[in-house]
Amino acid sequence: MAEAIEKAVKEREHLLVQAGTGTGKSLAYLTPALLVDGPVVVSTATLALQHQLIERDLPRLADAVEPVLGRRPTFAVLKGRHHYLCLAKLDHADEEAPTDTLFDDAPPRATQWLGEAGRLGKQILRVQDWAEKTKTGDRDELDPGVDETAWRQVSMPARDCVGAARCPYGADCFAEASRVRAREADIVVTNHSLLAVDMLAERHIVPPHKLLIVDEAHELADRVSSASQAELTPEAVERAARRSRTLLPQDVAESLASAADSLTVGLADIPAGRLTTGLPPHLHEAVMLIEAATRKGLETIGDIKADDPDPVRKQQAKATLDDISTTAQRLLEENDHDVAWIEKNDLGSGRRALVVAPLSVAGTLASRLYEDRTVVATSATLTLGGRFDTVARALGLPAGTPAQVPSPRGLTPDAPPVAGDGWTSMDVGSPFDYPKQGILYVASHLPRPAASGLPDKAGEELLQLVEALGGRTLGLFSSRKAATQAAELVRSRTDLPVLLQGEETLPILVRKFKEQKESCLFGVMSLWQGVDVPGDACQLVVIDRLPFPRPDEPLAAARAAAVDATGGSGFASVSVPIAAIRLAQGVGRLIRSTGDKGVVAVLDSRLETARGYGAFLRKSLPPFWYTTRQEVAIGALQRLAKS
Repeated sequence: MAEAIEKAVKEREHLLVQAGTGTGKSLAYLTPALLVDGPVVVSTATLALQHQLIERDLPRLADAVEPVLGRRPTFAVLKGRHHYLCLAKLDHADEEAPTDTLFDDAPPRATQWLGEAGRLGKQILRVQDWAEKTKTGDRDELDPGVDETAWRQVSMPARDCVGAARCPYGADCFAEASRVRAREADIVVTNHSLLAVDMLAERHIVPPHKLLIVDEAHELADRVSSASQAELTPEAVERAARRSRTLLPQDVAESLASAADSLTVGLADIPAGRLTTGLPPHLHEAVMLIEAATRKGLETIGDIKADDPDPVRKQQAKATLDDISTTAQRLLEENDHDVAWIEKNDLGSGRRALVVAPLSVAGTLASRLYEDRTVVATSATLTLGGRFDTVARALGLPAGTPAQVPSPRGLTPDAPPVAGDGWTSMDVGSPFDYPKQGILYVASHLPRPAASGLPDKAGEELLQLVEALGGRTLGLFSSRKAATQAAELVRSRTDLPVLLQGEETLPILVRKFKEQKESCLFGVMSLWQGVDVPGDACQLVVIDRLPFPRPDEPLAAARAAAVDATGGSGFASVSVPIAAIRLAQGVGRLIRSTGDKGVVAVLDSRLETARGYGAFLRKSLPPFWYTTRQEVAIGALQRLAKS
């Protein structure tokens, strides 16, 4: 892999590399990165990998190569502005009050927060103390941390930032300092979300570079899609009216508040889901009112001048109004490139939102990801159905055709190398002996899953498997309802400790799962990737059903419908690849080291019985020893329990 990356840089050719768990892929891409002239950018999807690179891999690599290079390579983390403490925002923290009248009398700030906001105020005061000591202002260094509500009061999103030149705290800005460090480093570690924003902002955020390494690349398209997504909510419009009321005439401020009320009414009676025929009349009228009110507000505020007495507050108001105005205009255009839908949370907050997102981001990636740099995209799950083509298309690359590219020394690729227009690919294999270390058991005798939740027969199957091993089970479920039902079943029929996602924070649950050998950990999609539990604490992974996107997932449904409209199969082109990536990620939780052994049990008979996509999904998984016989899986688990 290291040699292939070096070759790709020299020949200015993009490279896709599938590298399974345990291959050492981070060192494989970091080592040739040190030979590149100028900074190299590494983008990750998860905080866990970012932490691993900065705290473990890069320091070890720097120590190892310093005698060879004659100097110690440098590295830096680049995060979004909202990850850093903003001194200007901290100075006005009391003005982001939960209500409009809380601070009208403007008593001393400490008294305000402690007297009126209690716990929130104490957190703000702790941040103020920390601000006098920290050198980076990075939220991750604040220990103990503060919750999201508190951090929003002291951090500045990029769209609200007035810029260092016009900010009274610009010379001491932590976010600006992080960018200076990034420009001077040999290797810059960032994340997919910031990389996506950088692409959408014409690449003005991340330092110029010749090599971009995208780890966990199967996540990139979704992050770009999320960055391109926008929404309108009554709360956001009301907040914009509050932020800008001192800058606007009364009639303009009132029109904003009235527009928020219209949006509330417009969203009230429309069911959640995709809007397939444009905005309904009442909603269309509400969005028009919002667009007109925000446009008038922006015209009234005008430009921010050098002698403005409070440029920070003015920029925040402008940015908020501009975001809402742009989103409203986008929704009113109703073009074929966007998908609009309504989200509703009828529990808790009762939140309503009108959302718009691009139908596809492949064009964005094709035009903005690859220009003027070499891109290396790597992940443990880049081949679907044994080929790179599907992921390549999602990343904006033209579909490739098989080509004979030399295999890496000592490893047999699991998929044929592929070359396309300006890109190549390779599968470096795995250090794991999957057929000997693991069994993939598909419960083909179970009925095809229908209703949501955990069917009775699937529950009984789960119970038999868990009891055969005596716990040590990671349960990955398609819905919170199914996970809860499974937890209740195992708790009622066994004495095994069951950890259920949502009952405690995820890091605490994973730690307990590692420490309590007989425990079970049950949860939903966030457990399907990123959970790393090597050893005998996790020897059974149970998946209740194939993770196809739900029919009510607006983007997936719209993308499938678009393919159907051109005569193709939306299910095969959209739903099956999504399921393949999710399933491969979930199955990958079992074997995390060369000594691991265990069983993956899929309680969805379609993985065996479905013609076409069943085989495609199995080809997307590691080559476990495969069986549909329950007694084989039970016997293997019983032997593991005794070992």
